[in-house]
This record gives sequence, structure tokens and C-alpha cells, in this order.
Amino acid sequence: MTAHILCVAGTRPEVIKMAPVILALQQMRWANVRMLATAQHREMLDDTLAQFGIVPDIDLDIMRNDQPLAALTARLITGIDDVLVSERPDIVLAQGDTTTVFAAALACFYRRIPFGHVEAGLRTGDFANPFPEEMNRSFVARLAALHFPPTASARANLLREGVADTAIHVTGNTVIDAVRWMAEQNPVHGLPVGEGCKVILLTCHRRENFGAPLDQILAAVKRLAGLYPQVLIAYPVHPNPNVSGPVRRALSGMANVLLIEPLGYDQLVALMKACHFVMTDSGGLQEEAPALGKPVLVLREETERPEAVAAGTAVLVGHDEEFIVREACRLLDDEAHYLKMARAISPYGDGHAGERIAAVLGTWLGNRKES
Repeated sequence: MTAHILCVAGTRPEVIKMAPVILALQQMRWANVRMLATAQHREMLDDTLAQFGIVPDIDLDIMRNDQPLAALTARLITGIDDVLVSERPDIVLAQGDTTTVFAAALACFYRRIPFGHVEAGLRTGDFANPFPEEMNRSFVARLAALHFPPTASARANLLREGVADTAIHVTGNTVIDAVRWMAEQNPVHGLPVGEGCKVILLTCHRRENFGAPLDQILAAVKRLAGLYPQVLIAYPVHPNPNVSGPVRRALSGMANVLLIEPLGYDQLVALMKACHFVMTDSGGLQEEAPALGKPVLVLREETERPEAVAAGTAVLVGHDEEFIVREACRLLDDEAHYLKMARAISPYGDGHAGERIAAVLGTWLGNRKES
């Protein structure tokens, strides 16, 4: 049996989480793996692919500056559909909740090609948070033939929505495979961090935080920088003008706030290893930081990753200025509280998710060929 598998990724986080799957499948004699990069986000996509030794077979180069969702979705569906016609895959795989993933699942549905959803079943229950990701992943669940939830709670979400148990395979999250592999390479971040300096790693870029929520978050960061001049706040700033504009207006010129360009994945992992704790609205960092023993303050009102909160390694602080400052101060001042949160506990897997997904696919595709 030879199975033709098309793996799709459009953003850097998708590449990071799909890389373990692609690399595991490439080791399978039965798998002919092809990789489609939509380049929904062009920045750092190529660099991240190169860090994992992956070369895309097809590149749609979809990204446009400040692209509206409707236009992006239309271009993705038509572009991916053309690829499906030429490639004729036995199954298509994509990860997560971006517009690329939604478009890939819908294009597969139209062509009656099975779609496998990596990191399935994450839910907040609110289509506005995160927007549009909650809608994307909920709709993809109706279209997918195979679901690979990272945790038991994600599986439970799918079962509640009527997904057949036989189509669900809990694998752990592939990001743990990726972050552990990268951490073992002993990467360096290359930032000017003094010996013994406490570093807060900050990222904030999600659409639902644009505007007033981001302003409150930045006000909290400015207060923290003033309260702790000896602490360095390192902020890789997303290039989206809805983020970079407000950030630079609020924080430029502060001696202990380091506004930097987005980091390569190797540098980001190195900075995670070196930092004291993380403040973020990123989904991936909520999963990666606990695996490295770093507490996380989640800059969102809701999270589809409640496992770290339940484990005590993350706190959901939203965009409330007072709440953010209070929780950050506790991590900086209260050593017992910090040590309680700074436990290398990963509720998201053991670093072998990619291998499990490859094994499930081998069995499923083999049974499909025989029938």
C-alpha cells in the first residue's frame, strides 16, 4: 500500500505543530507525503520550515497586507481546491483553527476527500473568543473524517458535539514533540540579557485583543516596567499594524522593555527556557511554557486550553490591568507561589504525538484500501 498524504500549513504555529507529523510520516514506507504551504502568514514561515528540515512541495503565497477574512478565505478555498485536483491525495491533514485549516477542510468536503484534523476538539464555547478561530475549529469538526484531539477533555468536547468515538484518537499535542526537540538542540536567543536578570517573555497579537483590550494590557506592562526596573520585559512584536502601532506608542523608550522583531522558533524556545515567566495570548505558548517549567499568565478572557489552568501552571488574567499587575507581582515577589506554578508539568502530552498520528493513519488508510 502506498498512501498519498497532503499536509497543509499556513502560519508559523501550524508549521511547528505539523512538523512532528510530517517527519513521522516521512519515516513510513507506505506514506507518500506532500507538503502544501498556503503562506497565510508569510513572515517566518520559510525559516521555521527550514529549522525542521521541511521543504514545501507547493506554495500558494496567499498573504496580502491587512487582508480581510472574506477575501483570504475565498483565495484559500480556490487555491487549495486547485491543489486537490492536481494532487489527488488519499487524505489531507492540517492542524488547529486558522482560516487555512477551515478552507482546507471545506475544499476537501467539496471534493469528497477525507480530512484529518490535528489538535481537534479545543473549545471555548464562544464564537467571539477567539475570533474567528472558535468558529473555524467548530466547523472543521463537522467536516473531518479523523480527529486527533490532544487531551481527554478535547475528546469529550467532540463527543458532546456528536462526533463518532471511532473517528477520535487522543494523541497528545504535537507542540510538545516540537518544543522538546528544539530545546534539546540547546538554542540561543541572542538577546542582551544580563547574568541573573529576571526576564518576562511577553507576546500579544490575537485579533480579539485589538483596540481597548490591548491598550489595557499595555498599560499593565508599562506599570510593571516601572515597578520593577531590574526586570527585563522582552516583547517580540507582531508586525500587524493593529498590534505594532499601539505597542510602540505605549512602550517605546522604556529602558527595561525590549521591543524586538518576531523571533525564530529556536530563539523563542531559548528565551522561554531563560525567562522567569510568560505573559501571552498565544495558544502555542500556553502549551509550550508549562512543558519547560515556566508559569503562564494568559492574556485572554477565555481559553480553549484549560488543562494548564487546572494543573496550576497557568492563570487566566484576561486584559484587566489590575489583575495582570497583581498576578505578575505575585510571580516576581512570592517565591513559594512562583515555585508552585513553575513545575515542568505538561498536561498536553509526552512528546510522541506525531508518531501516534502516523500510526493511526497507517491503520485507517490500510483498512480503507482493503474495503
